[in-house]
Amino acid sequence: MSADDGTFRNCLSGFWVVPRWPLAAAVLLSVVSAPLAAQEKSLPQQIADVLVQLGGGIHPGFRFMHAKGLVLTGTFTPAKGAVAISRAAHLRGGAVPVTVRFSDGTGVPNILDTDPNAGPRGMAIRFALPGGAFTDIVAISHNGFVVGTGEEFLAFLKAIAATRPDSPHPSPVEAFLGSHPRALKFVIDNRPLPASFAKLAYFGNNAFVFVNAAGTQHAGRYQIIPVAGLASLDSASAAKAGPNYLFDDVRQRLARGPVRFRLYAQLANPGDPTKDGSVVWPANRKRVPLGTISLTTVAPNNDELQRSLMFNPIFLTDGIQLSDDPIIPLRSAVYALSVAHRR
Repeated sequence: MSADDGTFRNCLSGFWVVPRWPLAAAVLLSVVSAPLAAQEKSLPQQIADVLVQLGGGIHPGFRFMHAKGLVLTGTFTPAKGAVAISRAAHLRGGAVPVTVRFSDGTGVPNILDTDPNAGPRGMAIRFALPGGAFTDIVAISHNGFVVGTGEEFLAFLKAIAATRPDSPHPSPVEAFLGSHPRALKFVIDNRPLPASFAKLAYFGNNAFVFVNAAGTQHAGRYQIIPVAGLASLDSASAAKAGPNYLFDDVRQRLARGPVRFRLYAQLANPGDPTKDGSVVWPANRKRVPLGTISLTTVAPNNDELQRSLMFNPIFLTDGIQLSDDPIIPLRSAVYALSVAHRR
């Protein structure tokens, strides 16, 4: 599929076009604490600036991305074999409390769940550890990130921001996706509407290093698979879906019983890339069951939790270490900027 192919353009119709989320230049500049020339800004700051632009400005109390969400609580029960790959406290012993946030994509707080730009959906998990400590997983509903480096991610966002409804073909975003096939797949795969947050699989596309009690190391990526199975809406159901159907659905499901997911670590084979989250490892790689997440309750004081919680992929614990993936610290830095503007 080429960048000037009609099918390609149809797939991208309405994709993150900036005039839908207008932004005054003064609002964009307010992201930073001091006016700096673009070339003087750090990469995380440049990414944050464009995310704010695409989200229509700073929305006090909300994240730059995945602004619309809901916080749930429950428990995580480790699988018996999890200790074989990691000595992490939550993987050896009894059940531990978890806090989970489901979210739509984009930085628009009132985006419709039916908006094709609302994907990928997010699932962030915080595991409570002894002594008040915790560790996090931050995952999205697509196996493979859009690009592999921070510079490519900034270029992708800038291409979206530069695209207008009357942009000649290939538009900036079409040109970018035409030269980045994994990014094109990411965009197309996220267009169908999921049936439920509880019927989506989520992927931590960044690799981490799992260390067991003997000191043996395994590079792996998280996969979070719904017990209820995978499902998307057909065209008839999508046409009838309400603007908040995903959040309404998860509340209704919790009223009937727990929402459960199986947590796995997909382990790398020798030679599998660990520093490029856009490269999906083959499906035949070994998956180690880590445990079961059981969600039971919508957290009280949800609005306050939305403002105060900062899930972060570098919030690790003994037995889980950073890999050589450069996106992990970059994400952490962008999240920190988002938190600074949330209150």
